Amino acid sequence: MDFIINDFEGPLDLLLHLIKESKMDIMNIEIEKITEQYMDFLNKQEKMNLEVSSEYLVLASELLEIKSRLLLPNNKEEDEVDEEDPREELINRLLEYQAYKDITKLLQDKELLRKDIYTKSPENINNYVDEVHEIHADISLDDLVLALQKYYQRKADNKPLNTKVTINEISVSSRRHDIKRILKSKKRISFFELFPIASKEYIVATFLAILEMAKSRELIIKQDNNFDDIICEVNKNE
Repeated sequence: MDFIINDFEGPLDLLLHLIKESKMDIMNIEIEKITEQYMDFLNKQEKMNLEVSSEYLVLASELLEIKSRLLLPNNKEEDEVDEEDPREELINRLLEYQAYKDITKLLQDKELLRKDIYTKSPENINNYVDEVHEIHADISLDDLVLALQKYYQRKADNKPLNTKVTINEISVSSRRHDIKRILKSKKRISFFELFPIASKEYIVATFLAILEMAKSRELIIKQDNNFDDIICEVNKNE
């Protein structure tokens, strides 16, 4: 594939491309070969009437200088300290530029991934809570469920009375009516006293009836301290 000058971000980008295409070791650049390839590329651009910026020409002169220094005969004595490799500065610049390209590619990839991520500022989740699920109580629904589980376990540990209550005989509305009648007489009662029958159907119907009455503010559920008895009482404000 043919490349033009505009395909590269600068002379180092072009030089790095030529080194990779030639499968050279960047730490041991064949200056004579890579300089020839670099100059050939610039000459082709000029023949295509493409403008070659001065920065490309500056690097071309640097390559020619390094090439000439390497071609000079080595007249130093054996006991003299080795001279600095003329390619060293260029190699360091190429390594630095390669690191820059790698980091740029990594950031670009992360930017593409970030475009698929959407964030939202924190909000008060109470704005999305349906009012029908609110319970007019000083304790949470989790507290009630936990208390009911403990109560049910206590009943299961004791030998229950042989009672037979069918599902059709129990409804939430009937239990709600019963609880209203009890509160009308006593005004306040222990939560556990509302479960005189230890059958699963009776407990479920009673529990749902209590929740419905709490939601409709017909009663208030209170617990003064942790582990105290849970009290259901008439809501005097309704």
